[in-house]
Amino acid sequence: MNTSTEQALAKVPEVTAGFWLIKIAATTLGETGGDAVSMSMNLGYLVGTGIFAAIFLVAVIAQIKAKGFHPLLYWITIIATTTVGTTLADFADRSLGIGYAGGSSLLLALLLGSLLVWHRTLGSVSVSTVSSPRVEAFYWVTIMFSQTLGTALGDWTADTAGLGYTGAAIVFGGLLALVVVAYYRTRLSRTLLFWAAFILTRPLGAVVGDFLDKPLSAGGLALSRYSASAALLAFMLTAILFFRQRAARTAH
Repeated sequence: MNTSTEQALAKVPEVTAGFWLIKIAATTLGETGGDAVSMSMNLGYLVGTGIFAAIFLVAVIAQIKAKGFHPLLYWITIIATTTVGTTLADFADRSLGIGYAGGSSLLLALLLGSLLVWHRTLGSVSVSTVSSPRVEAFYWVTIMFSQTLGTALGDWTADTAGLGYTGAAIVFGGLLALVVVAYYRTRLSRTLLFWAAFILTRPLGAVVGDFLDKPLSAGGLALSRYSASAALLAFMLTAILFFRQRAARTAH
């Protein structure tokens, strides 16, 4: 009985309102945490990317080796993808000099390519199929690309497009609201809507994170990156405990 129950559960959380609340907090933490290491510690984007990439690899390996869904391990891995996404996008956009447009275009191509290969290899990109090491590998690579793309999109919208952090947050918040409406009012693919929402939460978190820690002269609140990161982490832990994350059911 226990074996059949385990086989009926995915190794990712059930998608609920609590899931999205924690996801937005995680993406915001990824921005403040990534900036804290690369900027506040003056380690630079390349070193910061190396540090977070190592954490990401360790977390993914632990996640794949785990026998079932473990909320803390899952969200630690998500945070790892958001922090490495932050420093990697900043490195590509600024250090390599390809700009926000170039970085966003490159990352969008990588994200779509990952989803395409995943679908052609396994026949589905639904999170309800994430119950084997092979699917998990595709899942985490795709998430890493989506988190990195989100950082570049957030910076592009806030800076290059001139909307500022508040304006960009309104834009991405509005797009997320449209996805919610489509979920309840249309018959669009739930898998498509999930990935649309998952991608959009990242730039929303990125601009909110920048709003918290950027200087007043740049339109931010000038909060300490360390304090903001600690507060977001505390909020995430509280939300994880409060919402009692459960494993999603598989498609079988």
